[in-house]
Amino acid sequence: MKEKETQCIKIDDIDPKIFEALLHFIYTDSLLVNEHHREGEIAKMQHLLVASDRYGLDRLNGMCESKLSERIDVETVATTLVLAEQVQHHCKDLKEACVEFIAPRNVLQAVMATDGFEHLVASCPLLMKELLDMVSRGG
Repeated sequence: MKEKETQCIKIDDIDPKIFEALLHFIYTDSLLVNEHHREGEIAKMQHLLVASDRYGLDRLNGMCESKLSERIDVETVATTLVLAEQVQHHCKDLKEACVEFIAPRNVLQAVMATDGFEHLVASCPLLMKELLDMVSRGG
C-alpha cells in the first residue's frame, strides 16, 4: 500500500479546511462551526455535506442537512437544493425545506436573480420543472 511508503497522503478531491472539519467530526462527533461567519459556514456545510456523502458518514450527513435546513436564504437556497438533489443519498428533508422556502412567488422571483439559480437550471432541469410546476399550482 502507498500509505506504508510515505509519511504524507495527498487527497486531491477535498479542500483542507473541509477535511479538517471531517476529521474533527470523526474524532469528536461534533461539527466544527464558526457562527460569526454565516456565509462562509453555509458554503462549508455544503462542502461538508458532499464530503460526508462521499465518505459514508451518515450521521455527519444528517447534521449538515439539519444545519443547512436552518439557514436557508434567498442567496443560498438554489445551490443547497442542487446539492440535496445530487448527493448520492438524496437529502429528502433538505430538498423539501428548500422547495418550501422557494414556493412563494415573491421568493422565487428573488431566487431567480441569484447566480445559484443559474446553476440550478443548468444542473437539474427535471428538478427545475418540478419546482415550477409546484409554484404554478400555488405551493
